[in-house]
Amino acid sequence: MVAMLCAGVWAVTAGLSATDAAAQVLEIGDSGEVTTYAAPAVFTSQGVAPIQTSRQGFGTRTPAEVDRLIAEAAQRHSVSEALARAVAFRESGLRQAAVSQRGAVGVMQLMSGTARGLGVDRFDLKQNIEGGVVYLGQMLNRYRGDAGLALAAYNAGPGAVDRYGGTPPYRETRDYVAGVLARLTPPGKPASSLIIGP
Repeated sequence: MVAMLCAGVWAVTAGLSATDAAAQVLEIGDSGEVTTYAAPAVFTSQGVAPIQTSRQGFGTRTPAEVDRLIAEAAQRHSVSEALARAVAFRESGLRQAAVSQRGAVGVMQLMSGTARGLGVDRFDLKQNIEGGVVYLGQMLNRYRGDAGLALAAYNAGPGAVDRYGGTPPYRETRDYVAGVLARLTPPGKPASSLIIGP
């Protein structure tokens, strides 16, 4: 059995936002040999493939360009544009260089493990949005279009949603779901009944 350990080191300096200072992935083989990958990589059954970290467009695009990228990604992956925008707004306020205390990055606030699993560079704006929309679509498919459960899974992870049989009792997650749904729900319609399609 191969065990993989991920460690990220984030540096924060006065007056500056957090940046990805260093990252390291260790693969420990069955016989105890250790392989170190200093750069971001995607792990598949065929082996390890490096992710190019161009950081192209990170923090430099106009709001109109960000909106266009969200719309294009949503159309490509059959995700509601309104839902994708609402998630992006809740995640980062559409701020491209946003970095959370937990290390989530960009407009869609991708964590390193999520980005790696999706095969995207989370510091590249277009890939960040693409990855976030793909992941949102995966959660919508998993929960048969139930926006509340998909959003809870986007925020807390599908494991937590499955474990609790619904939205986990985490205040952050409940506030997150309510906040996104409030941007989508017409007046007088219960947010809990919202089913999202493309």
